[in-house]
Amino acid sequence: MSDQSIDLRDQLSIDTPELVGIELPLAGIGSRCVAFLVDSVVQGFALGALVLLIVLVASAAPPASHAARSSEPGKWAIAIVLLIPFLLQWGYFTLFEAFWRGQTPGKRLLQLRVIQQSGRPIGLFESMGRNLVRVIDMLPVFYVLGAICIFTTRRQQRLGDMVAGTIVVHSVPAEKPLAPAGTRTFTAAAFEPPPQTAASKVVDLPADAVARLSRADLQMIDAFLARRLDLPLDVGASLAEKMARGLAGKMKIEAPAGISNETFLEALALSLRDVGTGNSR
Repeated sequence: MSDQSIDLRDQLSIDTPELVGIELPLAGIGSRCVAFLVDSVVQGFALGALVLLIVLVASAAPPASHAARSSEPGKWAIAIVLLIPFLLQWGYFTLFEAFWRGQTPGKRLLQLRVIQQSGRPIGLFESMGRNLVRVIDMLPVFYVLGAICIFTTRRQQRLGDMVAGTIVVHSVPAEKPLAPAGTRTFTAAAFEPPPQTAASKVVDLPADAVARLSRADLQMIDAFLARRLDLPLDVGASLAEKMARGLAGKMKIEAPAGISNETFLEALALSLRDVGTGNSR
């Protein structure tokens, strides 16, 4: 689908520290429904395998007397069996989204991802919040309440998303990363130096020009480099160009010719760490 065919109301705009907007396509109810159906099939297979395992264990156990069947251990066993479907339903979405970069198997197949409204990855707390409210979104049947919320909210959020401050977006990876992506936060970039690339080693930037930049500039560059894999190619290229032009102007130099804007930003981040980022303006 071309960019011109995407409705502006289906886009999430995030402002970077340099006041440059990043447009992320929001996931509609259709793609989310298909992803949920895929996850339901996976859950069904998991539940079937679990039930089969319980039946095999129960059939292998020696027959119990009537008194033993009515004992407390038997009642606890029944309670655990009744609790399993809830734990499978809630734990499936919660753990996958928290530890699999906001994706379940269904969302990964449909190239969807749950993120915070700020654009940062979700954690366990946000995942627990949005999925605890899932039982309300399912009311009265078949997620009718959740579907109404998605249709009527500007960011296409169900109740769980509004409670946890999350959104669901389309994830379009880049063809080939120039540096490995991570789940670092904005502040972690100041403490985790990325590995050098071959291109960044040959770019020579004046130390006095690099010294005109601040720690906030370094955090902004690393935030972009960490999230660029989740951006459409044209959006990432446009944002890299604007950032490179703005930072080169702040340094009062011309961006080196013969290299890409992303390579220039990688080299700039490396040089900032070499000269230090004591300037906090």
